[in-house]
Amino acid sequence: MAKRLSTFILFIAAVAITGDATARKRADRKVADQVKQDITFLSGDALEGRRTGTAGEHLAVQFIEARYKQLGIPGYKGQSQYPFNFTYGREVATATSIRINGNYLKYGEDAFPLPYSGNKHVSADVLPDVTEQGNIWLVSFYADKDQAGDPHFDWEKQMYEAAKKAKKDGASGVVFYDAYNSKYAPVFNKQAENDALDIPVAFVTYSAWQKYMKPKDGSNHSGGIAVDMDITINKIERVGTNVATYIDNKAPYTVVIGAHLDHLGYGEDGNSLYPNVAKEHLIHHGADDNASGTAALMELARWIKKTKLHNYNYLFVHFSGEELGLYGSKAFVKDQKIDSSKIAYMLNLDMVGRLNDSTHALSVGGVGTSPAWASVVSMAGDDFKVVIDSSGVGPSDHTSFYYAGIPVLFFFTGTHKDYHKPSDKADLINYDGEVKVLKYAEKVLTKMDKDHVKPIYTPTKQTSTGGRSKYKVTLGVMPDYTYKEGGLRIDGVTDGKPAAKAGLKSGDIILKIGNEKVQSIQSYMEALGTLTPGDKINVVVNRDGKETTIPVQLNK
Repeated sequence: MAKRLSTFILFIAAVAITGDATARKRADRKVADQVKQDITFLSGDALEGRRTGTAGEHLAVQFIEARYKQLGIPGYKGQSQYPFNFTYGREVATATSIRINGNYLKYGEDAFPLPYSGNKHVSADVLPDVTEQGNIWLVSFYADKDQAGDPHFDWEKQMYEAAKKAKKDGASGVVFYDAYNSKYAPVFNKQAENDALDIPVAFVTYSAWQKYMKPKDGSNHSGGIAVDMDITINKIERVGTNVATYIDNKAPYTVVIGAHLDHLGYGEDGNSLYPNVAKEHLIHHGADDNASGTAALMELARWIKKTKLHNYNYLFVHFSGEELGLYGSKAFVKDQKIDSSKIAYMLNLDMVGRLNDSTHALSVGGVGTSPAWASVVSMAGDDFKVVIDSSGVGPSDHTSFYYAGIPVLFFFTGTHKDYHKPSDKADLINYDGEVKVLKYAEKVLTKMDKDHVKPIYTPTKQTSTGGRSKYKVTLGVMPDYTYKEGGLRIDGVTDGKPAAKAGLKSGDIILKIGNEKVQSIQSYMEALGTLTPGDKINVVVNRDGKETTIPVQLNK
């Protein structure tokens, strides 16, 4: 009897275990199905790659907003949508005109102004190779036919340096022309970061040079011609939209969980890795990057509400403009006045949909930003081979929170051959793998909610991004790439570097380095190029509206 009873008890236990396992599998399958539905919609053709500021991105915003309403999770501070404005590049105004000997040149086909051209009108009769002060200079851009055929010739840098020198030497305008029919002729780069010059600068194509400028004697030097340039270059203003929702548990600290909702559209912004992007005009679907993170974030929000984690408040943010330079997360941190003393930590999910079934590699970034993360990493178990990145700085939105003094974690299943290409589609997502990432995130969130303390924030060294710097020195600052108002605004300062030692801090706007005026990132980098290790320089900054001079000792 006793033996039969013990056998029966073991049988009941086995049934219970089997039942639990079956229930877990059923629950995991339900999550995977929901994630698949979300990723399929977000990466579908109708959204056209979710490029920041487009109708496709707005469809994604509406979809995400509707899901949170369905979950019963309200907007943050009474609203879900958080639009932000940013300057993105330059464009030629329609009123711009370039005339040679009275002939209007067609924009693009015959000529175009350079993006750093000054907004002015100049007119003059110009003699060949005469570079008098106050005159418009004609410059044969290529020295010879070999240079014109060199694919490695850095025309953008060389042209800017030549125009800058011409301005310094007294030119009232510059017209570059191609006399050698270069295969690699210049184009208008709307995202050029060169500082604007205060003289008009234009480029005339080979066909227009032949038609309007080529001397009758057959030489490659332009004869005397009449030049009239009336140029206006405008800033390109764009609007992105973040989505933010909030579970308010009346707790002293808030956890931010984020993912970016935007992607590349058709690759118009120059960040596609598809070789035929200009010719084929294909949608960059962005299933892994970052529909996978967006879907994961909505699932975590559902799970947190269901499990009633209550020792923190939970702020869910879907960022726009990440692909352009973390514009959305930077704007959110700034505009919402995110207070690091009230934020426990930030968890970022970016590209979590392609877990490799062979390597099981999961990158966990930000581990060095708090001692609390040491135990969190060990919770990954056997599902992953965890690759640790200690730095709080990385190629995604957690960087904006790290620079605000907040501990961060970053989950990432790695790049692949479809990264930033049209082939990043929903049918390539490892949905079971994404569920594993979600379950790991749930473990982390559960443990942290149980402890409900504010993790200690630890500054970290920035991880090298590969390659060699052409500069001999560094200040150790992270530029704010969204700032376009003159000078370079500091987004973050690296501990132990010259800037930190000297007392420079986030928010300072660098106006001058030594004797070099800083107007933008371009002139900042040029100023660095004049320095050598061991130099002691004065850095002039705008701090809270006042100019301050700070001595900086560069490392030897």
